[in-house]
Amino acid sequence: MSLLEQITESGIVAVIRGSKPENIVEIGKALREGGVKALEITVETPRAMSIIEKVAIELENDDVIVGAGTVLDPETARAAILSGARFVFSPTVNAETIKLSKRYGVLSIPGAFTPTEILTAYENGADLIKVFPANTVGPSYIKNIKGPLPHIPLMVTGGIDLANAADYIKAGAVGLGVGSTLVPATINEEALHSITDKAKKFVETVKLARE
Repeated sequence: MSLLEQITESGIVAVIRGSKPENIVEIGKALREGGVKALEITVETPRAMSIIEKVAIELENDDVIVGAGTVLDPETARAAILSGARFVFSPTVNAETIKLSKRYGVLSIPGAFTPTEILTAYENGADLIKVFPANTVGPSYIKNIKGPLPHIPLMVTGGIDLANAADYIKAGAVGLGVGSTLVPATINEEALHSITDKAKKFVETVKLARE
């Protein structure tokens, strides 16, 4: 199974902002228990590179895949990759960031919105295009984009929850980036149980929508 297939297998990428090194392993294990294996650590998080490295080292045997998010330039991408990131998410299309990611053999997943941006990202070597912010246009936009661009794999982020997850998958998205709906800012024992429970619900929702 390719890395792209591993990331899109469950259909869910957990977008984790503001986490701390001391709780990231517990978050990762809670997500993994719920069936979500792909973790995106956003780089504006304090000590983000240390957090990425911790996940890469401590959860590798649990088949957890860690990547970097909110990457705006190739320099940040390189730092994240050297820390253990296996995919690079960006909110925008930056050709040099895409090229750097591919040079190091990791997945490049830039954010794009218009058909021109989506095609430009794909032509520059992106493996998967993140339509962001998806909640401003809704699932019908994904269906419309897939009409003329059926060969380009799309995922969505921005306002994804259990109420609309199935609609995005049915519209043609191969995956969903889910943030605070899945991983809250405050982490305690109760929150960890909630993360696992919600992860299971998201994975099951995607599975049923694909069927």
